Amino acid sequence: MSVLFTPARIGPMEIKNRFVRSATNDRMVADDGAVTDEAVDFYRSLARGGVGLIITGHAYVHPLGQGSVRQTAIYDDRFVPGLRRIAEAVHDCGGRAAVQITHAGRQTRPEIIGTTPLAPSAIPYGLQKTVPHELSDEETEQIVEFFAAAAGRVKAAGFDAVQLHGAHGYLIGQFLSPVSNRRTDRWGKDEKGRFRFLSEVLRRVREEVGKDFPVLIKLGMEDFVDDGLKLADGISVSRRLRERGIDAVETSGGFSEGMQNTRRNVLPGKGEAYFRHFASGLKKSVDVPVILVGGLRSLALMEEIVRSGEADFVSLSRPLIREPDLVSSFEKGASEASCISCNRCLLSQKPEIKCLVLEEELRGGSEG
Repeated sequence: MSVLFTPARIGPMEIKNRFVRSATNDRMVADDGAVTDEAVDFYRSLARGGVGLIITGHAYVHPLGQGSVRQTAIYDDRFVPGLRRIAEAVHDCGGRAAVQITHAGRQTRPEIIGTTPLAPSAIPYGLQKTVPHELSDEETEQIVEFFAAAAGRVKAAGFDAVQLHGAHGYLIGQFLSPVSNRRTDRWGKDEKGRFRFLSEVLRRVREEVGKDFPVLIKLGMEDFVDDGLKLADGISVSRRLRERGIDAVETSGGFSEGMQNTRRNVLPGKGEAYFRHFASGLKKSVDVPVILVGGLRSLALMEEIVRSGEADFVSLSRPLIREPDLVSSFEKGASEASCISCNRCLLSQKPEIKCLVLEEELRGGSEG
């Protein structure tokens, strides 16, 4: 049997295989962020399709931390019953489920949150001209508590784990990076200070969910911008996290303007596993379960990476948008994903996330 179909553990959680659905904003919730029937059906299809661990799209821990429209919300207890429906649907199909929790920080717009975005320092990002509000000491501590409360809701909703979003330029990443954190107080100044926010979030989340509930992180190992975090910094952060009890690290990269986390034109044998060196570098340096995401398309390569010990799990996003039953197809003999990495699913203006190429293929077939 392929190593990819053997069980493995993250903390006390046993997962039936090595396949993870990487958190992706599904855009299937209601305007207020509440779970819909469509979202439940979508996650059920992933579990029925064989994915061992399914991580939901990032859920915002406070209204001012919302990053986009139709994003899952988890800032209030009223969202728990809907989220519980997702956990139950996944469990009914034999899978494990986690919620990724996040705060957008400066990476949002006033028209989404109704006011000026928040950030560690008053530095705009990208082409946006809005100067964010620099968080006070008290405001920063409040956001730590928002993360803890959100994690408590994840557990109350019956999920198996919670994942912190520490990648792609959101608030945790903004505190970690010297590009966006120019503070001179205890939340900045040096590497230790920039790590403090994440350290406090992890501490309070752990207190909220207990020692036997897995806490994972999706971590930006490198920023890909001038003066940003490099791989050695990402490994250093991971080591600190492991010392403080993190259960697994999903390695990613790309920070705001330097985003390279969803590269185009990745095909089987062409540009695959572009974050492989992140995972292998981390495994050599820190004793922590590692989840590798980024351009994984062929079964043979995924098996090679796990069998060699470079990563413990492989994580997929875009291929599962096109083929939610991809893992089952692999088990039945398929050798590669059919996703062409065009990114149209992520860039589409459609309300929900879908493979537009597949829709066109099906429409063309019905017309013919």
